Amino acid sequence: MPRAQIKDEKTYQELRKKGESKEKSARIANASASQGKKQVGRKGGKGGSYDDWSKQDLVKRAREIGISGRSTMTKPQLIKALRNH
Repeated sequence: MPRAQIKDEKTYQELRKKGESKEKSARIANASASQGKKQVGRKGGKGGSYDDWSKQDLVKRAREIGISGRSTMTKPQLIKALRNH
């Protein structure tokens, strides 16, 4: 059943089946609905690597996007959480 906040339900469901989070799936589905899948695909990959960030910067970014448990995470755990958010 389609939800009002999800603009491309098919894309959303495909991403959820692949194991993506609800938030990330909704973000991608809505972007692809408004901009087109090709445009969204070209958009990614321009940011720097989290491996080059300090732990303090990773914690700050995790706080900005609302990742819980960030204060007890190691640097590799923070990187994984940020990449999978």
